[in-house]
Amino acid sequence: MNEQPSSPAVPQQPAVPQVSEEELKKKFEALKSQLEKFKKKGLEKHKEIIGISLLPPEKKDSEINDILVLVDDTGDIKENKFDFRDKIAASLDKIAKEIDKNLKPQTLILTELREACFDAKYDLINLISYSFFVYDAKDLLSALKVSEIHKTMVLKKFEKYVVSYVAVGSLFRGDARSNDIDVAVVVDDTDVKKMNRLELRDKLGAIIRSMGYEAAAIAGVKKEFHIQVYILTDFWEAIKEASPVIFTFLRDGVPLYDRGIFMSWKLLLQMGRIRPSPEAIDVHMDMGTRLVDRAKGTMLTIAGEDLYYAALNPSQAALMLYGVPPPTPKETVKLLEELFVQKEKMLEPRYANILANMVKTHKDIEHGVIKEISGKQMDKLLSDVKEYLQRIKKLFSQIEKQTEKRFVHELYSSCMKAVEELLVVEEMKGIKPETGLKRLVDQGKFPKKFLHDFKDIIKVKDTYSKMNKHEIEKVRRETATFIRTVVEYVQRKRGAEVERAKIRIKYGEKFGDVFLLDKDAFIIENIDAEQKQVNRAKLYENGGLGELQKSSLEDLEKALAEVKIPKKVFIKEKIFEDLRKLYGKDVEVQVSD
Repeated sequence: MNEQPSSPAVPQQPAVPQVSEEELKKKFEALKSQLEKFKKKGLEKHKEIIGISLLPPEKKDSEINDILVLVDDTGDIKENKFDFRDKIAASLDKIAKEIDKNLKPQTLILTELREACFDAKYDLINLISYSFFVYDAKDLLSALKVSEIHKTMVLKKFEKYVVSYVAVGSLFRGDARSNDIDVAVVVDDTDVKKMNRLELRDKLGAIIRSMGYEAAAIAGVKKEFHIQVYILTDFWEAIKEASPVIFTFLRDGVPLYDRGIFMSWKLLLQMGRIRPSPEAIDVHMDMGTRLVDRAKGTMLTIAGEDLYYAALNPSQAALMLYGVPPPTPKETVKLLEELFVQKEKMLEPRYANILANMVKTHKDIEHGVIKEISGKQMDKLLSDVKEYLQRIKKLFSQIEKQTEKRFVHELYSSCMKAVEELLVVEEMKGIKPETGLKRLVDQGKFPKKFLHDFKDIIKVKDTYSKMNKHEIEKVRRETATFIRTVVEYVQRKRGAEVERAKIRIKYGEKFGDVFLLDKDAFIIENIDAEQKQVNRAKLYENGGLGELQKSSLEDLEKALAEVKIPKKVFIKEKIFEDLRKLYGKDVEVQVSD
């Protein structure tokens, strides 16, 4: 590297601090006000300062407080860098003496820090990682701290394999504040025997990256800490292939640990001795055409897939919200126009045309009719889809309002139907629902809340438009509970009635049920059969049965719901005679209580 004057200002402390972190922390707290004054005055005079930290003392009982001041010299400086540094150092010494005679600033320019790493003098980085930060304008000190912690962890476990640990990105360039911290680890895979090289890279990479999370937590950095792991053979191939990424890595990277390989390559690159092969040059020459072709393909993918599904999926969602089962793409266009444009008048024809055009474009690209999309066409498609999505969002609100109206009316209808059935089984047919429910509540058959819930449900029918979603959902839950309670009550009541009208017969090994309902009788011949045979017959006044006709369980359930069953059912002798004729003399009859 270029020779430079030695600087007495560069910290000369040993790599390992002579005091514990806890002791240094106490010292930092005690000096906090002096350090803040020093920072304030120093920054007022020198905007180039990018970092200030309290360094560990040279000796455990030392009264001198060493302060590292890091200065950015990467900008437009007219004078010599080291004259620039010395001038700032003299100014800071004067400021420090005015505040506390034991404050000893040690001014370091960014170039010196970088050159120290190039010369494998990593003690300075190590020392900075142990210091307490007073000011860190570009998060460089924090980045060095987390990198040093991570490097130490990696070397402790994999020192045999680690060739270089390099800071990359804008860490040492003095750029504007970056969004993350980037480092790269080069791993030697030349003597690997137990696993293949890719496996080594993946396994070590996973462990090294996991250490990065731990190091970031220890350092307390909030920025993203990115770690790239290279294997040596891949790194060498990338150099031969003139990979721009690797060339940038060699040009701008600063080693925080190196066994000599990284710096050798860096110097060879600076000397112009690392040159891409003719094959690599040809590859890069062809790269432009390939990238243009890829860009064209990407444009087709965006138009034929991304924008297509961006329009199609919300359209299908709108139809499903309306109550239509998930439609195919072709059906979506047709249904959108039929239901929302023509029937409901919710959507303007223009938007149905946009969707139809997106579906057609998708098909044309898929079938090779469209082979290229121009920028102007892409802008039009993108603009149409954005406008379409905004309109579909409004359509959702319209559908939701309509759905809420239908939903509330269905709740009301279901509730009234359930109450009507309740009043029928309670022999209150013709009485107003609210009056009938009040009587049942007064009789203790239902709790008082039951009548209150019913009144709320009736009220919602006219006031739902003023209610929010949570209030409507609350009513839905209450209505569901109300209807379930009524239905269960009616079923129990009807079940008891049905039992009174049922007689069970046994003939041979089979069991059957006979239901005596006013003027008709239903007979289930074998109650254990998977497919039950149901017959129907006229029930005469003398108790006899007419001719059997095929029926069904549905007919039986309908008859049970419609026919009023008396509190007492009388069975006459004639029915026993007819049952013996049908099922034999040995038929046995069990009559319900």
